[in-house]
Amino acid sequence: MQIDSGVSLKPYNTFGLPAVAQTLVRITSDADVRRVVDDPKLGHAPKFILGGGSNIIVTRDMPQVVLKVEVRGMRIVEERSGAWIVEAGAGENWNDLVEFTLDAGCPGLENLALIPGTVGAGPVQNIGAYGVELKDRFESLDAVDLVTGRSVVLGPGSCAFAYRDSVFKHALANHSLITRVRLRLPRPWRPVLGYLELQRKMAETGIASPDARQIFEWVASIRRAKLPDPAAIGNAGSFFKNPVVTPEQCRDIIGRDPEIVHYPMPDGSVKLAAAWMIDACGWRGKTVGQAGVYEKHALVLVNRGAAIGSEVMTLALAIQESVYGRFGIRLEHEPVVV
Repeated sequence: MQIDSGVSLKPYNTFGLPAVAQTLVRITSDADVRRVVDDPKLGHAPKFILGGGSNIIVTRDMPQVVLKVEVRGMRIVEERSGAWIVEAGAGENWNDLVEFTLDAGCPGLENLALIPGTVGAGPVQNIGAYGVELKDRFESLDAVDLVTGRSVVLGPGSCAFAYRDSVFKHALANHSLITRVRLRLPRPWRPVLGYLELQRKMAETGIASPDARQIFEWVASIRRAKLPDPAAIGNAGSFFKNPVVTPEQCRDIIGRDPEIVHYPMPDGSVKLAAAWMIDACGWRGKTVGQAGVYEKHALVLVNRGAAIGSEVMTLALAIQESVYGRFGIRLEHEPVVV
């Protein structure tokens, strides 16, 4: 267990926002977590769990003990008749895991290609893209209670997965630290190709029955074309959730804005494209201080070079008010604000 003081968090959040952690502890095992819990000073201090920093907006220095999750390792745990079970340390890069499973001949995560962040953040956010959510592939996870130091195994029912949500954003927020995640990849493999952008790729290439590697390449290409690389432009990916409304609400909005992009959901609700609404309100390319709306995708806020957290949140609030004023919809931001 490594403990550092006065650590700049700018390299540890993909938005590149300035902040300092008074105390940062690097967690590489369950035992490290228990050492923190048992430590006379660290054990009683407030804590903040930090993964890859791809889904946080830091607005101030952090007096909490920052637990930087760096648990490594990826392996195929079991090959069942109906699924492969894959396990990865919470500190592993998510896209590295996707590629690992494809190289091992265990497809099923290809639609989740190139999502930034770590494996441990996947269940917290219930990450999803192009018709697949983490909950669709989830088996179980290992976590350590930050009060008792006790290790627990949580299955799908305990995680309370919802759209970009889980119990780790509520009752267990900064109370349980995820150390390992296990995923269930169904076999035989079946491609998920319902999204329009993937259907366009099929039409453009003439490939009617793509394999998992081809879908991975398509998804990666689509994401690179519209989302900025955090290494080049600071950002936290999609900043706002796509709002889900009733059919009646959707019809009301269509009556005023017939071109609004919307997607019917299996439960009868309708998902609205937040990017379309932000774009319709004229925000694409606009800035507040050094924070801006990405020119290629209105759902992404970016760091123009020297943004601070308060500028990002001022911009986000202005967008929320603008969208609410036109559509009567209050957008929710995806990143955790600290």
